[in-house]
Amino acid sequence: MGMDKFNQTVLDIIGHTPIVKLQKVATHVTSDIYVKLEYMNPGGSIKDRIGYYILKKAVESGKLKKGGTIIEGTSGNTGFGLAMFAAIHGYKSIFVLADKQSKEKIDALRAFGSKVIVCPTNVEPDDPQSYYSVSQRLADSIPNSLYINQYHNPDNMETHYITAGPEIFEQTGGDFDVFMAGVGTGGTISGTGKYLKEKMPNIKIVGIDIVGSILGPYKMTGKVVEAKPYVLEGIGEDIFPENVVFDFIDDFVMVEDRESFLMTRKLLTQEAIYAGGSSGAAVVGAIRYAEKLKSPQKILVILPDSGNRYASKIYNDDWMRDNNYLDLSFNVQIKEVLNSLRTVKPDIITIEETCTVEKAVKLMEEKNISQLPIVVDDVVIGVVSEADLLRPVFEGKLALNDNVSVAQKSAHLVVDINEMLEKVARALTHKHTVLVTEKGKIVDILTNIDILHYVSSNSIY
Repeated sequence: MGMDKFNQTVLDIIGHTPIVKLQKVATHVTSDIYVKLEYMNPGGSIKDRIGYYILKKAVESGKLKKGGTIIEGTSGNTGFGLAMFAAIHGYKSIFVLADKQSKEKIDALRAFGSKVIVCPTNVEPDDPQSYYSVSQRLADSIPNSLYINQYHNPDNMETHYITAGPEIFEQTGGDFDVFMAGVGTGGTISGTGKYLKEKMPNIKIVGIDIVGSILGPYKMTGKVVEAKPYVLEGIGEDIFPENVVFDFIDDFVMVEDRESFLMTRKLLTQEAIYAGGSSGAAVVGAIRYAEKLKSPQKILVILPDSGNRYASKIYNDDWMRDNNYLDLSFNVQIKEVLNSLRTVKPDIITIEETCTVEKAVKLMEEKNISQLPIVVDDVVIGVVSEADLLRPVFEGKLALNDNVSVAQKSAHLVVDINEMLEKVARALTHKHTVLVTEKGKIVDILTNIDILHYVSSNSIY
């Protein structure tokens, strides 16, 4: 047979993704949690399955004709599955994404040769600007086009009933108790859940939803709640997709953005699983469900996509920090930090705003300091640093007899010594000067080096 056995495209290797057991992130629960690594599909997500199945079926039925255009509203992953099929078979494609989707997804879809239209996230579903409305409008106006409409297309759910369900049952022999998956369009959980319930009547099918979505609350209360903004991609909805069949879902677990993103990072650092945010959400949901069980069970969870689509967001420290997601253990008072670092309180040198640049430079040289708080009647109005003075003076933009207040640029934050360290952590990362006061008087200047020394000496991580 030789090399003839490799005469196939990437579409032929979709599926048959591995299952592994979590070893470290869920050790406090007695249940075993297993994860199916759908990011190991060739396009990087579980949506490869529907991209191939739906389009293959559309070609066979004549809905998608030669030279046609594939149109879809997507959070990105379905777009990849469809774009692979389009690239191999020569179709055009247009994808409509909400503006909260990662830059990596948008750039990669364009790299496929697809057209990408970005719409605002925080609009109502029936708003003309929503990605649902824009997708439908494009399909109505472009000849020889096919709108996939994964939210309401029954082929989405059918894909997982035909592929993922049987695959999981074959891999496991049915030796597990709970199947869990994040719920967005609903195709994965409804299709896979339907198949597994037919084979395993006692199995529990549990959905994971994000706070702000309307799906989980409706299943649990029977009431339609108002949708609220959330950042997580790929899970949650502000509409009821026809592929969310609540009869196949026994329960829901709600999770939040921050805990999902932190778990996503933990999966990489502790389990070497490089997955996306919806995978972190799924694991948080699985652990939360396991914590409420009265006896140990075997839980199988879908991890939908790859982490390489979130390098600029979830895996980027600056983005995590700027959005207050980074898990910094700064739950201590500033005075505790200073007391652990200083045996003697420093003598804080200040200058009046009427002082000259020349005097400020000399003061910095004499006292061997790099920044000076500027005060008026003992009230800090700014900070001037070496960087604010030296280059402008050298370039002639500042004269030595200019008032120092003309030169102040360094951003600063004034905090009381009894404030929590977490209040200033973000300011320090943005290179702001942090002035610490006690009873209104400046007693110290906190720096990034101080924080590093405190972290290393106290092991607060």
